[in-house]
Amino acid sequence: MRCPEFWSRTGCLIAGLGFLRLLLDATLAVGQPVMAPDSLLPFAPRTYVCYRTDRPLHIDGRLDEPAWQAAPWSAPFVDIEGPRRPPPPYRTRVKLLWDDTYLYIGAALEEPHLWATLTRRDTVIFYDHDFEVFIDPDGDTHAYYELEINALGTVWDLLLLKPYRDGGPALDAWDIRELQAAVALDGTLNDPSDTDRGWTVELALPGRCSKKQPPKGARPAPGSSGA
Repeated sequence: MRCPEFWSRTGCLIAGLGFLRLLLDATLAVGQPVMAPDSLLPFAPRTYVCYRTDRPLHIDGRLDEPAWQAAPWSAPFVDIEGPRRPPPPYRTRVKLLWDDTYLYIGAALEEPHLWATLTRRDTVIFYDHDFEVFIDPDGDTHAYYELEINALGTVWDLLLLKPYRDGGPALDAWDIRELQAAVALDGTLNDPSDTDRGWTVELALPGRCSKKQPPKGARPAPGSSGA
């Protein structure tokens, strides 16, 4: 299964995959760009091949299972403004897998000083350093879902019926049912006296969080983009 990949300096992932389409407001240009009508950035996303895992993954934040070890890393994330900005000083990459129930997202974020303070679900998590996923099932930039997680494993999942720029409010009461999320730290949290290496994120997103999921029992076709 092939999906476009989009990255930003804040650790956001956007992609399109079989029964889930993940979407971001900035893209990375490759090849011959085509200008999107409402954007100053060229629309020419890279692609990532998302492989099927033959067994469910244990979501503990560690990407050490054989299926994860076999999955390729994405290219490093770039700034949300694309090539007009320098590359981020610290590397963020992701891996993707899927099975009949979940889309799995694994991320590794370099961070020399691990820091997180927010512990209540549906707090505005981006006040901490965080990793973010945006899910737009039909790719129209409206009625999309957002998921954020910090180094404490605190989650903010919300629904936006329309973008903030169009006056859309954030519906915090909306939750991704059966979401599994965990983090693992390579360093000490909230200790500025030492230097850390970073943290990893592991997410399992159920197919039902997409409006336009395949019929029950159907699987994404090999090579599909979800577009």
